[in-house]
Amino acid sequence: MVLLIISFVGLGIQVVFLLTLLIAFRKQVVDQTAVRPPFSIIVCAHDEEENLRELIPMLLSQNYPEFEVIVVEDRCNDGTYDFLLQATKEYDRLKMARVTFKPEHINGKKFALTLGIKAAKYDWVLLTDADCRPASNQWLSQMALKINPSTEIVLGFSPYQKTSGLLNAFIRFESFLSGIQFIGLALIGKPYMGVGRNLAYKKELFLGTKGFNSHLGVTGGDDDLFVNDHATKENTTVAIGANALVFSKPKNSWSEFFHQKVRHLSVGKRYRFLDKIIIGLFSLSLLITWFVALPSLLFISDINYVLSLFLTRLLLLMVLLYEGTKKLGSSFEVWAVPFLDFLYAFYYLVTGVKALFAKKVKWKS
Repeated sequence: MVLLIISFVGLGIQVVFLLTLLIAFRKQVVDQTAVRPPFSIIVCAHDEEENLRELIPMLLSQNYPEFEVIVVEDRCNDGTYDFLLQATKEYDRLKMARVTFKPEHINGKKFALTLGIKAAKYDWVLLTDADCRPASNQWLSQMALKINPSTEIVLGFSPYQKTSGLLNAFIRFESFLSGIQFIGLALIGKPYMGVGRNLAYKKELFLGTKGFNSHLGVTGGDDDLFVNDHATKENTTVAIGANALVFSKPKNSWSEFFHQKVRHLSVGKRYRFLDKIIIGLFSLSLLITWFVALPSLLFISDINYVLSLFLTRLLLLMVLLYEGTKKLGSSFEVWAVPFLDFLYAFYYLVTGVKALFAKKVKWKS
């Protein structure tokens, strides 16, 4: 009886959550305004010469009337500085800011971003990373289309590039599931995070709220913690669709990926209380689905109700991945969802427990 009750509660939470996201992605996302404000695109770079040589031309070729590109050269040991020094002479829209020292109590990425934002000429800043690639030259235009007079934050989505192998399939699955979750909740007026690979906000908001001041020493969180602190139903919109995507290079090993995700999950402890409750319920119910509800089928006499709810939840997840990724502007192999979802439960158990008890997380393993 106890197993039956726990299984029903866990599966019920999952079904409600997935249905809510499915309804959210079926809402019509409309353009907000024809006004297109000038933008400052900001990229922080530490030893990223090779990536910058590919990224900068893509940024400068954005089909948009007024913008600048600021690259923050963060104590590089390769040829990044020399490359940027020459490139800024060739392109009027390209500027370089430099980090020559970092205060001990401040996270390096946040310090570099702060310098870049302060150097921005325009009030709207658009963030991405050196290893990212805009899907098209309409990226900036698509982000701008979601701005209305009350908008201060625009959330974008950044999937990982598709390659071969199980690791890549799992990284993309995890990224899509996370993206569908935070974009979906934002669509129904509950924004709680964003990703710095594709995120825009007003410089005025950043400076007026003292930027990253509440979590300066925390590794990570320059994107999701900032959004969690300041995003509301009224001031936040989302930009989705094929032209609004920014693709990112995935990790090449399981150890690198797990360390990255532990770092990401560890900052979740600092989310607003209600957001922690919502995400916590989803995560706990996911673990119940695979580690309680599924095994319980072996021990209860009447398995029909639990099995029906289990299969309903799995079907909803597959439909959500199909429709959600399509709405986001990409696609995913829906046939692989059952196995990847099972793998995701183990991944979340391991990384979640490690992140929960981690006192200090380094940027790299």
